[in-house]
Amino acid sequence: MIRRIPLRWWIIGLVTLGTVLNYLARSTLSVAAPTIKAEFGMSTEEYSWVVMAFQAAYTVMQTVAGAVLDALGTRLGFFIFAMGWALSNMAHGLVGGWQGLAFMRGLLGATEAAAIPAGTKAVSEWFPARERPLATSAFQMGTSVGNIAAPPLVVFCILNWGWESAFYVTGALSVVWALLWWFAYRTPQDHPRITPAERDLIVQDQRQTTESSARPATRKAVLRSRGFWAIAIPRFLAEPAWQTFNFFIPLYLVSVWGLDLKGVAMWAWLPFLAADLGSLAAGLVPPVLMRRGAGMIASRKVTMTLGAMCMIGPACIGLAGSPGLAIALFCVGGFAHQMLNGALITLCSDLFEPRTVATASGMAGTIAWIGGMLFTLIIGQSADVYGYSPLFVALAALDIMGAAVLWALLRGWRENSNPVKAPA
Repeated sequence: MIRRIPLRWWIIGLVTLGTVLNYLARSTLSVAAPTIKAEFGMSTEEYSWVVMAFQAAYTVMQTVAGAVLDALGTRLGFFIFAMGWALSNMAHGLVGGWQGLAFMRGLLGATEAAAIPAGTKAVSEWFPARERPLATSAFQMGTSVGNIAAPPLVVFCILNWGWESAFYVTGALSVVWALLWWFAYRTPQDHPRITPAERDLIVQDQRQTTESSARPATRKAVLRSRGFWAIAIPRFLAEPAWQTFNFFIPLYLVSVWGLDLKGVAMWAWLPFLAADLGSLAAGLVPPVLMRRGAGMIASRKVTMTLGAMCMIGPACIGLAGSPGLAIALFCVGGFAHQMLNGALITLCSDLFEPRTVATASGMAGTIAWIGGMLFTLIIGQSADVYGYSPLFVALAALDIMGAAVLWALLRGWRENSNPVKAPA
């Protein structure tokens, strides 16, 4: 007899599918960028402004999206944002220049900002503490799968129907998912298909966690907590790597190695396959450490640090003698980032209550994306002049600094400790 899969794992599967389509939509432009740049006569600096339009809107709206999700609930809030990113992505196909493209990217960024806060909130609503790393890793893997799917799908659309069709197709898929989300998602307390035993397991764990530690219950308390800044600052330092991988790998392959569109489609998805393995590692390593005696928070810190050390790999991309070796080092970077980022995202559901976890995740995401946006500006101003190699070294250094900050701010943190004010 086949053992029944608990409903909570079907729920995280639904969240993961939404994350896949979220990242598929945002990655459409990066794959189509060489074609669109040629058609619009865009420079790398102009393309960086298009990317920054997305980043600026995404940066601001993560905090707003987190608050909206906590206010409206995960079901309604995520549905509204999903429909928003689906329609704004489809509208990319209607633009006629880089300025219009930048405007549409801003709309896409504003609506896509809800994905990670919504996923974090769903994990906090549906999973006991011991299962959160694996659940977080599951939906975080969707970010990589979306990037893996983008090159072959977008290139197929461009070669057969033109670059505009790529945005229509990826946007339409998100519309379908948004409707599926609306009809399928409920909280454990309200879901008609959950068993009493599973509901009791989730509710009891949440009750025990709430009683064992006084976690921040308001936005002001979140901002004053040392735990929040222990997540936000490392995410600020780590996000530039992921955004560089997302937005600039195709352009790097074209400008440095002279690959054509088919060559980009063949190579550009591999780092995101490795990133999936990094997400999986972020879910599997903490339970192993906890079985060996590490505390819950300590297991997250060690996992993040291991990922940061692996970023030494992509720092050596400038030494690569072939596009294959460069991609291999990008793969190490994708694995490393998703491993460390998964640990940081899981910490949000560990340190904050379900009613504030989306707010905390959104505000940390805003801070992270400020870092990514600033680094994109640096790329736009320097890549054509100095090349990409110094930038890859800087990405590794930032992640190692982030690990040091995490250990410093959570030094002496007990599993049931109360939040401590951030240092002045």
